Amino acid sequence: MRIDLIVLRWLEVLAGLYFACRETWRVRRALIITREGEHFVVRKAEPQRDAIVQANASDRNAVLATVAMGHKVPARVMRAARDGLVILELPPGEVAVRRLNIPAPAREFLPGIVRNQIERLSPWHIDDVAYGFEATPNAEDAANLDVRVSLVSRRVIDAARNDIAATGLDADRIVTRPQESTSAKPVMLWSKLAEGTREETARTGRRIGIGLASIVVISVALSAWAVTSKQSIEAESEVVEGRFKALQRQMAELRSPQALASLNPQQRIWHAKEGAPAAVLMLEALSRALPDAAYLTEFRLENAMLRMTGVTKDAPSLIAPLEQSGQLADVRFSAPTTRESGGASFRFHIEARVQPPPAPADKQP
Repeated sequence: MRIDLIVLRWLEVLAGLYFACRETWRVRRALIITREGEHFVVRKAEPQRDAIVQANASDRNAVLATVAMGHKVPARVMRAARDGLVILELPPGEVAVRRLNIPAPAREFLPGIVRNQIERLSPWHIDDVAYGFEATPNAEDAANLDVRVSLVSRRVIDAARNDIAATGLDADRIVTRPQESTSAKPVMLWSKLAEGTREETARTGRRIGIGLASIVVISVALSAWAVTSKQSIEAESEVVEGRFKALQRQMAELRSPQALASLNPQQRIWHAKEGAPAAVLMLEALSRALPDAAYLTEFRLENAMLRMTGVTKDAPSLIAPLEQSGQLADVRFSAPTTRESGGASFRFHIEARVQPPPAPADKQP
């Protein structure tokens, strides 16, 4: 089977589901219109009398308006009609009734049987008749069904629709009751949905197809943009990573003794200045390593040599935390420790070598 035919059939199925869901939602808010003399009576559907629709029990006998023929219905009725179905009841006098008797097992074929019998049953031409039917079990013989077929001329249907249109409403269904009884179920003679099913289904199917195609195009465009952006970001990241590694290699080469020896004196001075540890960073490292009981009175940083003088209550205990800080090596006292005049504190003189920062990860052995 051709792919285009499969797609068209699939869109028709989706359109049919859409119409079915819309009808199910609207039928809960149906309006029943009956003609009484020269007036139309608009009321909400009743769950017992109007078995063709469903409504809440509180809507029973709720008359919304009584409108003279040719006059517009009130605004509240127009709002209610937009949300629900408009069902017009034809009086029994305008409808012809015929009866059939068929076997009960043929119930599933009943629509086809009635359709084949319409030309024989109808007083009008088959193209000029609208009909509906209802089957009930035969009271005397349970093996048979009594089929009541209601027929009406298309001209009556068109005239009724025009009368309703003059009030500002548009009939969605036309039904009839064979007799004035609350137990009689209405029979649907005409439906706007069934009348325009093919054209409306095709139009709705095209709209659904356009919507789905738009979604697919947008999804493909977003996916392509995401892939392109990802590739661009990855390429840029690779370029940045390559530059960073090249800079690391260049810095490592400048730290080597051979590179330093090849520099002129002025370049060696600038290199030593750039590679020297920052005093602020060293002071911060000392503040973390020294205990709270010790404080500095003098601090000097000359190239990689650090000299400090301060006061503490326990001078020997300062060596271990300074070595463990990871910033200093060869920590030692540069002068004897002396007791202060008060006798509770000691003045210390310590010097250490500042360790260079660790090599990059790719350069470590």
